[in-house]
Amino acid sequence: MQIIKTEKLTKYYGKARGIVDLDLEINRGEFFGFIGPNGAGKSTTIRTLLGLISPTSGSAQILGMDIIKDKISILERVGYLPSETTFYSGMKVKDVLKLSADMRKQDCSEQADLLCKRLQLDVNKKVDELSFGNKKKVAIVCALQHKPELLILDEPTSGLDPLMQKEFFDILHEHNKQGATIFLSSHVLSEVQRNCTRATIIREGKIIACDSVENLSKTNAKRVSINGNVNFNLLDGIRDKKISSNSASFLYSGDINHLVKTLADSHITDLTITDPDMDEIFLHYYQKEGDEA
Repeated sequence: MQIIKTEKLTKYYGKARGIVDLDLEINRGEFFGFIGPNGAGKSTTIRTLLGLISPTSGSAQILGMDIIKDKISILERVGYLPSETTFYSGMKVKDVLKLSADMRKQDCSEQADLLCKRLQLDVNKKVDELSFGNKKKVAIVCALQHKPELLILDEPTSGLDPLMQKEFFDILHEHNKQGATIFLSSHVLSEVQRNCTRATIIREGKIIACDSVENLSKTNAKRVSINGNVNFNLLDGIRDKKISSNSASFLYSGDINHLVKTLADSHITDLTITDPDMDEIFLHYYQKEGDEA
């Protein structure tokens, strides 16, 4: 079953672009990544899906329900973690969590207690006294405590220290194994690479790639690092070149045989050729799209 399905989903703010013609399908039980830099349209997509803003055109369904007609029913079954969180001033953490549960007409106290212990969150503190990271923990518990069928997470780890990030993803994988679908919006590519099975890359409001994380990570480009002197004018397909007095590092997508021959004719003291990391692959998609425009 498709948990999220969009068809030509579009949102403009006046004449300003939000998202354009998004076609997206996410299946039940997926751990799905939504990748893009700030301003690419990730948050606009999420807010449109949740009915927080109205689409300009196109359509979308969540859990088989229309995002406009069935907004209330959708929100009852979804856990949402926004990129920025605010709470009513003066409330204690435990009161915020109870309010969130009461809005869904559920008793979530047992699950909330468990999550607070794992995230080391003091429920007796007032939210005004919390650091940014601890406020994020409160929002995480609010999103997870009712065990939703679908979790929509917008830049969820900002403010969390590395140990809490690991605990957070451990919790997500446990929910995923229990059948929850995870929609992870992030510009931290390593998070997507480590945790997601499939992902979409969005650029300037448009989807430019959608595939398994394994396939998205495949590229003909190689990261080449050398010590020595090379005549780069003899090589085509070089990008992201960094050169110092006696060393160089670059992405190479040209003929590998030509690269080996050129290096063999040069004075090289050390050579490393590796696959690029996810950050470099992401730039590869963006630069390729930009070159075609």
